[in-house]
Amino acid sequence: MLDTIGPPMPALNPCVTGVEAPPIPAAHGWAARYDGSCGPMLDLCQAVPGYPPHPQILEHLAAAAGDPASAKYGLINGDAALREAYAAQVSGTYGGTIRPDQVAITAGCNQAFFLAMMAVARAGDTVLLPTPWFWNHQQTCAMLGIAPRALPCPAEAGFVPDLDQAEALLDASVRAIVLITPNNPTGAVYLPAVIEGFAALCRRRGVWLILDETYRDFLPEGQERAHGLFADPCWADSVIQLYSFSKAYCVPGHRLGAVIAGAELVQQFMKVLDCMHICPQRAGQAALRWAIDALPDWRAANRRTINARAAAMRQALQPLPGWRLESLGAYFAYVRHPFLDTPSARVAEALAVEHGALCLPGSAFGPGQEQHLRIAFASADTDAIPQVAGRLAGLRRIA
Repeated sequence: MLDTIGPPMPALNPCVTGVEAPPIPAAHGWAARYDGSCGPMLDLCQAVPGYPPHPQILEHLAAAAGDPASAKYGLINGDAALREAYAAQVSGTYGGTIRPDQVAITAGCNQAFFLAMMAVARAGDTVLLPTPWFWNHQQTCAMLGIAPRALPCPAEAGFVPDLDQAEALLDASVRAIVLITPNNPTGAVYLPAVIEGFAALCRRRGVWLILDETYRDFLPEGQERAHGLFADPCWADSVIQLYSFSKAYCVPGHRLGAVIAGAELVQQFMKVLDCMHICPQRAGQAALRWAIDALPDWRAANRRTINARAAAMRQALQPLPGWRLESLGAYFAYVRHPFLDTPSARVAEALAVEHGALCLPGSAFGPGQEQHLRIAFASADTDAIPQVAGRLAGLRRIA
């Protein structure tokens, strides 16, 4: 009789297998079961711009993709022209001086975060993550063997972390504090004084402050920058800033982001980048180099569009019985649902399958979030946003 058992399967890395699967594919599975009875699906699941790139960005992308030079390897830390343009833009926005050798171009902001974690911490170290946290931040830490320690950001505090509480959580194992502003998932916008207070704490305690500013182009009107850290000549001693070009330039599929840090740290980043992608993709870099200087008015108009959508979302959700809008800003509304003791994933699934409104459950964003849903409204125009409230109101019970 033949032995059908066979040899054992080789072991897998438990740091990877122990991480939860990304929530967006599961949400798309819910959407596939919707029968269309409430109208077209409202996809409020992923943070994507609800308008196309500028036509000339597409023209520059096409031209660069057709240039044989774009098919060659570029510099590990990104093409010099884009780093120079981006450094000048950030310097002008923040009132400081950023040099091109303090910039590395990455494959989106997620890679920038992965890069920063690999450079500043090792397995067994700890990083403070504001809770609710962005799931990719938690997953990255877990896969690298870095312990993500929750820094609570309660609703009653506007989902803003407390400086004294953060300091109480610091011990010898902590290598960095991560902040996201405007925040994903809550949309909360931290005041400059909060960010600057955390920067001072990190410098005093010898840990890194890692600032994810993916959504900084969509600050409320009248606030032109998130903080004044780069005006301090010593910022590079303890600050790392992360960014994504995906939102402001409507090019998420081209996977381009950036990290700003001290030049010595960027040299360390390049070791990691050389093992990840050798160089960022070239055509997108060329298009962005042109767009940074050429399209400030277009970006400003998009900012006004997103702020108008935020205002429409606030107007739509605030009077909704049983539901509570607890935070809103940039691309996101963070809402408390009325179904006590019902897992947030079950609420999100019912909304998608029965009412055609696709959003993410609070459980995707860490412990203590089962009463919440994240609504990524940037992809919905102002005509669709009032429908969101109607779909939520239609969910009266969950089987």
